[in-house]
Amino acid sequence: MNFIDFNRPCIAGKEMDYIKDAIYDKKALCGNGFYTKKCTEHMEKNFGAKKALLTTSCTSALEMSAILLELGPGDEVIVPSFTFVSTANAIVLRGATPVFIDIRKDTLNIDETMIEKLITPKTKAIYAVHYAGIGAEMDAILRVAQNHNIYVVEDAAQGVDARYNGKYLGTIGHLGTYSFHETKNYTCGEGGALLVNDEKFIDRAEILLEKGTNRKKFMEGLVDKYTWVDVGSSYVLSELNAAYLYAQLESRDAILKKRLSIFNKYYAGLQSLQKNGKIQLPFIPPHCRSNGHMFYIICGTRDERSRLMKFLRDRNIQAVFHYVPLHSSPMGVKNGRSATLPVTEHITERLLRLPFFYYLTDTEQDYIIESVLSFYK
Repeated sequence: MNFIDFNRPCIAGKEMDYIKDAIYDKKALCGNGFYTKKCTEHMEKNFGAKKALLTTSCTSALEMSAILLELGPGDEVIVPSFTFVSTANAIVLRGATPVFIDIRKDTLNIDETMIEKLITPKTKAIYAVHYAGIGAEMDAILRVAQNHNIYVVEDAAQGVDARYNGKYLGTIGHLGTYSFHETKNYTCGEGGALLVNDEKFIDRAEILLEKGTNRKKFMEGLVDKYTWVDVGSSYVLSELNAAYLYAQLESRDAILKKRLSIFNKYYAGLQSLQKNGKIQLPFIPPHCRSNGHMFYIICGTRDERSRLMKFLRDRNIQAVFHYVPLHSSPMGVKNGRSATLPVTEHITERLLRLPFFYYLTDTEQDYIIESVLSFYK
């Protein structure tokens, strides 16, 4: 068997045609052009966001959300320790304090039952991460937030096209963020989006996107010149990236169907190991719809995971793990606050992600499944 990468970029439709069109016909490369508008209109129409803004990354979208919430020194934000560094970085860059919270054992999402006891008069927001495209318990999270008059930001980097109680992830909280990184379901190499679900943030979000200027009003003819009116940065996504992304969004149904097929095949092939208590497989609550973002297994011990990784590598299969818990990282210790987080620490030592990409063949996937079963025999 040839080497099976953990991820391979996807070309699902007219990506190259649209890139050429952007260069030669539309003659626009810098952003906020024809394909940017097509992408944002697609997300607003199909996902139900009040306003979608394409950004250079999900990291950029998270940073914009922190500015919009006016986070600053003395503020606290409740955030899972089990997440990518960008979630907490956005908070720390504004001088606020991330208060790390543990995750659930089943979905690996923020444990909504622990939020209330972490809230103080300084708490300004909750950042809910939707791990693996499975929705966090947003109804409970929003109830707590409403009771304490605090904001909810959804880090839906892995959750594009997934749903919670019929609503698309990223459109439920006050703000939502998406990633279109190469490893995500729909990609443009590097890219993201900020979804603005509370209308009071829309005007300022458009200013932040344009480096803190009122350029959008100028382009609409509402002012005779544009100028610096707020903080901001270069958050606008290139039109070439947007052209690639629009082709991916056009192919949403085909990509989703293939990824769910891969997910279901993994689950069916490995569920005997879960029944025998060898591993834990992903859990999808009945009120959630997965987007087939990834497939992971949770091994019995850290050593077992290491041996399985080597076993698979020797068979030309690249399996990976991620997320050193942020609360135990040097910057997390320096800038954050947390108690012991036993579930987070347990999961991060045992979780292993299997290869997952649009082009994964049945033959390759059968080989991966057979290899994992062989290891446990």
